Amino acid sequence: MRLLLISDTHVPTRARDLPDRVWDEVDAADVVIHAGDWMDVALLDALEDRATRLLACWGNNDGPELRDRLPEVARATLDGVRIAVTHEAGASPGRERRMARAYPDTDVLVFGHSHIPWDTTTPAASGAGELRLLNPGSPTDRRRQPHHTYMTAAITGGALRDVTLHTL
Repeated sequence: MRLLLISDTHVPTRARDLPDRVWDEVDAADVVIHAGDWMDVALLDALEDRATRLLACWGNNDGPELRDRLPEVARATLDGVRIAVTHEAGASPGRERRMARAYPDTDVLVFGHSHIPWDTTTPAASGAGELRLLNPGSPTDRRRQPHHTYMTAAITGGALRDVTLHTL
């Protein structure tokens, strides 16, 4: 199962549309994961029309129309991997411990907000497994980062594999 992870697209305020390469990834993905800050419902409509499956949440810059259609936290189990998607995961110091406590029944947490790519794994807690935290950055608004970014990954045999950060 091929995944595309994006966040903080801010269309049309930061870009008129997603980059062509990201649309190509949408077409190739089995599941597109968007961690909020869409800005315009038109992009949600376009991704719902084009993606095989969309797992998405709203972000702090998303208005009532997007919040009416998307959850604050989206959840799905994909081939045995429990995924949660939220926009904010708070400040980086202590993030892993906070998120492990907040999402104890989750294997992978995809988040956005900072526009800063992130890929860490929490240590296994007693009675719980590891939690992988992924932030794909932004394909349209790099802020102070050197590149626009997104991630791809695969789920094979009930495990997340091949997590790759792509630069644009």
